[in-house]
Amino acid sequence: MSHDRNLLVFAAFNGAMAVALGAFAAHGAGPAVKSLLTTGAQYQMVHAVLAVVCATWTAGGKIARIAGWLAASGGLIFCLALAMIGLLSLPAMGMVAPIGGTLMIGGWIVLAIAAFRSHIVNA
Repeated sequence: MSHDRNLLVFAAFNGAMAVALGAFAAHGAGPAVKSLLTTGAQYQMVHAVLAVVCATWTAGGKIARIAGWLAASGGLIFCLALAMIGLLSLPAMGMVAPIGGTLMIGGWIVLAIAAFRSHIVNA
C-alpha cells in the first residue's frame, strides 16, 4: 500500500501554518495573545508531524491514515480556535477548541489501534 499524498499535503500546510503562527507569536503578538498562539502552534506542529508519519507508514494501512487525518484536522481546529480567541477576541471559540482536542486524542488512539493490528498481521 502506498502513502497518502492528500494527507501529506494537508500535514505540510499545517506545519507551515504552525511555523508562521509561532513566529508571529514570538515576534509580533502582544503578551495576551502570545500564549494562545504559541500553544496552538505547538499542538498543530506536533500533530502535523504525526500526520506525516501516519501518511507514510505503509504497514499501518488505512487505519493509520485515519489516525493522521484525525490528528491533523484536530490540530488545525484547535490552533484556529485559539488564534480566533486571541486575534479576533472571539471567546466563543473556546467551545470549539475541545473539538480539536478530542480529534487529536482520537488520532493517537486510532494510531495505537493501527500499531496493534499491524503487529498481529505481521506476527
